[in-house]
Amino acid sequence: MPPECVFCLACIPEEWHHRVMPSTHTSLLFHLIFATKDHLPMIAPAWQKDLYKYIAGTIRGLDGEPLRIGGVADHVHILVGLKASHCLADFMREMKKASSSWAADPSRDARFRWQEGYAAFSVSASVRPTVENYIDDQEEHHRVRTFREELIEFLQRSGVPYDERYLD
Repeated sequence: MPPECVFCLACIPEEWHHRVMPSTHTSLLFHLIFATKDHLPMIAPAWQKDLYKYIAGTIRGLDGEPLRIGGVADHVHILVGLKASHCLADFMREMKKASSSWAADPSRDARFRWQEGYAAFSVSASVRPTVENYIDDQEEHHRVRTFREELIEFLQRSGVPYDERYLD
């Protein structure tokens, strides 16, 4: 094998060919957080669970895997599994667009809109249960801290730079 070889199939000994990975294998879990426009408490308890079901269906329609969805009146947390072929920005745009249209139906709240941005954090499979529990306990978390405080903590723990002017 030439020293400059980058291990193409032609340079790999025949007896090693079965060891070449035949397909792509990924574990791409994301914790997504996004809020209603101006952080208004627009997600009514009467249709909150239906919104989550709609979001889950939209995620499946976009070829993602909804693993957990929860939140409170002004924001949503989602644990989602995506494929290597997904573009996170495109996925978020389509998911937020579809769910905003659903929520803005006059039978729910015709004024409903999501804020423009979002937060997305990669999640290791080993901490998946912790993230699922966190999402399940949103009502409890927000008895003692605001969305802004929660988001700042996530950004800081993840080492994500931010400008406080864009958090409200």
